[in-house]
Amino acid sequence: MKTYPLLTAHTGCMGTPDNSLLSIETALLSGADIVEEDILITSDGVLVLAHDDNVYTVDGTEYRISQMSYGELSQLAIKAHNGSPVETIRILSLASVMPILLASGKTINLDIKSDGCVEPISRFVDINGLFEGVILSGCESIRAHYVNSINPRLRKLLNVDTSLFQTGNYMEAVQVSCEHALSANCFGLNVNYRVVEPELLQAAARHELDVYIWTVNTEAEMKHFMEMGVGSITSRNISALVQVREGARG
Repeated sequence: MKTYPLLTAHTGCMGTPDNSLLSIETALLSGADIVEEDILITSDGVLVLAHDDNVYTVDGTEYRISQMSYGELSQLAIKAHNGSPVETIRILSLASVMPILLASGKTINLDIKSDGCVEPISRFVDINGLFEGVILSGCESIRAHYVNSINPRLRKLLNVDTSLFQTGNYMEAVQVSCEHALSANCFGLNVNYRVVEPELLQAAARHELDVYIWTVNTEAEMKHFMEMGVGSITSRNISALVQVREGARG
């Protein structure tokens, strides 16, 4: 029986600001299986949805998330990432959006943007019993091993080093990537779609590793990788991705 990939809504899907409530609501309404959000941490230990430590207000003033308390940060109207030049958002805490995500029943992909997030995320997942509902990305080999040392129960993807495929032998890059994933207790590979070939999928399958690919935004490429048999496709154009899968199933 043919299987179809899980569909991951990239934060900022469908032209919404990254790491915003509108982005989450749009992802949930789209029919995505997985909702991805970027994670950083404030100076007082609050996990927040953000991609970069440096953020800016519309007037160009720069702030650093890691050097501010959440109380201070939450008062700022931050220039939206992936929004219009004058669009602003409020930085959200992970705890504030988790009830919406949990109620949806969707899997949550937390894309870790700093090592300082790892222990707090581990506690958060443990306290809330989310070991099956949360997967971690943003874990290159060193960080993946660090996550595993903190809590081996955390489900994580290895962020594959794209440069291995661009500068060396393809099959050697595949083997190294699989070995790194297995040694860090990862359940799969998180791969830039541009380096995905059938040989990578075959090797991953032999090692019982899932292959999640990012970020695919055209329908032709969506169809191509769906046929290839990847485990998940991440897209900002999540509505089109859902329609492509529905068409394939039909």
